[in-house]
Amino acid sequence: METGDVLAPNAADASVRPARAGDAAAMGAVQLRSWRRAYGGLMPAPLLDRLEAADLAAPWHAAVTAPPSPRHAVLVACAGAVVVGLAALAPSADPDAAGTDAELVALEVDPVHQRAGHGSRLLAAVAESAAGRGFTALRVWSPTTDGARLAFLTSAGLRPDGARRRLRSDGDGGDPSPEAVEERLAAALPA
Repeated sequence: METGDVLAPNAADASVRPARAGDAAAMGAVQLRSWRRAYGGLMPAPLLDRLEAADLAAPWHAAVTAPPSPRHAVLVACAGAVVVGLAALAPSADPDAAGTDAELVALEVDPVHQRAGHGSRLLAAVAESAAGRGFTALRVWSPTTDGARLAFLTSAGLRPDGARRRLRSDGDGGDPSPEAVEERLAAALPA
């Protein structure tokens, strides 16, 4: 092996587990790096530049230690002992949702750990967790401009269901950020 070569992580060291309170800082860091890479053109640049991992860690700590209901779940993907991804599950808040519709409200993998199967493991664990909580369908919103995320979700069996929404936020000083269009994908969960 040459100097500078890096061994690929061993798949046996990859896992998904329920998030713990002590994971919050790592989850905030993963989310921030993921957002900066994926949403740089959709979120106001000053917001992304000003945002710190600690800003995102506090809500994750709360979600893990005091979930809003027993039907909420937060999972992390690990490479060995290192948190490299996260996923959050909740009852769908969409106006057309049935009580048995779950929503994948977050799915983030650290950019340096993408393409190692962590997203697939997280999504499979979310589906299993949702079914175990009595949900019969899984929904997720994704920006229409995020081709990689849409390709990943459709390869996993989620399909666009025709619902779309437009999101707009103000940047610093009231400068509007680009409008984001999201489409909803959905799939039935195995019984």
